[in-house]
Amino acid sequence: MQTTTLKLSAPWSHVKELLKENNIELTDEDLDYKEGRDDELLERLSKKMNKDKEAVKDYIESISSNKGIAS
Repeated sequence: MQTTTLKLSAPWSHVKELLKENNIELTDEDLDYKEGRDDELLERLSKKMNKDKEAVKDYIESISSNKGIAS
């Protein structure tokens, strides 16, 4: 099983707050992240956001780097 790794350009605490601002349905529990457990986070968010894991990963990384993809 291949492990997915998020490539964040900002600290998770900052990214988490931006995610909550962009999607008010996300809770602190949904966004609970432990380093090295990226797949768990992505799996949880993919179900909550009704998107596949790769789309959620791209969304998080875009918010992290402020590329403007997130909306």
